[in-house]
Amino acid sequence: MKPLVEKYLEKGFFLSTVLSASITIFILLFMVVFSLPLFKGGHIVHLLRLGWDPYHGSFGILPMVVGTGVIASIALLIATPFGIGCSALISIFPQGNFGKFLRKVVEFMTGAPTVIYGFVAIFLLVPFVREIFEKGTGMCVLSASMMLALLILPTIVLFLSDAFNSVPKGYLDAADALGATPAQKLIYIVIPSAWSGIISGMVLAAGRAVGDTLISLMIAGNALQIPGGLSDSARTLTAHIALIIASDYESPEFKSIFVCGLILFAFTALIVSVLRLLGHFETLRDR
Repeated sequence: MKPLVEKYLEKGFFLSTVLSASITIFILLFMVVFSLPLFKGGHIVHLLRLGWDPYHGSFGILPMVVGTGVIASIALLIATPFGIGCSALISIFPQGNFGKFLRKVVEFMTGAPTVIYGFVAIFLLVPFVREIFEKGTGMCVLSASMMLALLILPTIVLFLSDAFNSVPKGYLDAADALGATPAQKLIYIVIPSAWSGIISGMVLAAGRAVGDTLISLMIAGNALQIPGGLSDSARTLTAHIALIIASDYESPEFKSIFVCGLILFAFTALIVSVLRLLGHFETLRDR
């Protein structure tokens, strides 16, 4: 009976995998078909080089591409060190029940609606940033990046804490026997041993940072410009898609939305490829 149950479970998991992959491929093809006229007409070059000014016939999405990359990258750079530190407190250096309490807080954060983060940021973070730079509205790249870092932090912490817990206890005992400090155990034992889990957490966090809509929509400023600094406002691709309304399906304005979707796919694929490549090189080095 057990082999029969396992056989059906295996088929069910296989069908689930095929279904998930098929849906992803279908969405990609859907966006390719709708953006294909722009590729055929040669308008794709203008989309990727110019700014957005539909009243003057300019439908370039370059500012949104740059805004997405800048905000997501800064958010990941901010969140990763904090994620490693929180994960170490939860899994490696627990102080009584503090580690369990911290994990519960992180798990609670994963269930908080994104709009709550943006709403709180408008009243607390944005005025603070405005006072720091003493110019602008405070709705800028830094505000969006900081709140986006807080949004993706639970993803990093949960993946990294599980990865840290998977490190063989014998490695830690050997380090203790050699007199290693907690920081040395983290740097020389835990992180190299849990590298694959760290990569997975960063991939998911980066994908969420690139794909988030509400944070950038509410507090990035939505300026149609390439940001020149942390205090400048910007607009991301996801916010741009949410803001654009076009009734004419044949207009370049409408078709540019699907090009934005393709670029988001490309961003995600690039992030996954780079981080996986880093993980592969790290594995080869360990061998």
